[in-house]
Amino acid sequence: MASAEVLSEISSAVQSGDDDACIAATKKALAQGIPPLDVINGGLTAGIRIVGEKFGKGEMFLPELMMAMKTMKEGIKLVDPELKKAKQQQATLGRIIIGTVKGDIHDIGKNIVASLLELSGFTVVDLGINIPAEVFLKRAAEENAQVIGLSAMLTTTMQEQQTVIQALKAAGSRGGVKVVVGGAPVSENWAREIGADGYGANAELAVDMVRGLLGTAAG
Repeated sequence: MASAEVLSEISSAVQSGDDDACIAATKKALAQGIPPLDVINGGLTAGIRIVGEKFGKGEMFLPELMMAMKTMKEGIKLVDPELKKAKQQQATLGRIIIGTVKGDIHDIGKNIVASLLELSGFTVVDLGINIPAEVFLKRAAEENAQVIGLSAMLTTTMQEQQTVIQALKAAGSRGGVKVVVGGAPVSENWAREIGADGYGANAELAVDMVRGLLGTAAG
């Protein structure tokens, strides 16, 4: 089976929430010598991205999205050890703090971004949900983070992204850390308006954007 075919098989398994099919196809891909990151990007996250798009259009519902996320994680469990073997001699590409802002308890998109960043070679500290500005600042300082990722899934909590940036400025820490934002209601214009350094429309674009900000673009 060609690489494209087995990656498509993985993607389809994720979309249908079929754990067994995903595990079998992922094992097949690794046995064929397909690079772990290709299995992730071309198979696992490709599938979850399609599910996310359908969910956004109302063509799929939350239970189906959660099933697909669970299936993707089953595949990642198999790929992660292989990825770590390949990265044994590599230093981390950067340290990132990520979380959902205060007042917001949504974490599906944030979790996908955090996982993909980590699997791409970054050290990620996921603070979770409903995180106030002062916690972002405190943990970023403790972890010597180069990037803070702020997720907001509600129009009512978008303002908290700006609150974190303002808090960084007030603390005199804004120059030492990049701030990236994302979430369903967030846009490139909003990112510019609040003075963020970057905006990720989806998980893969978010990884590329962080790579660019830190000068670690894949090449």
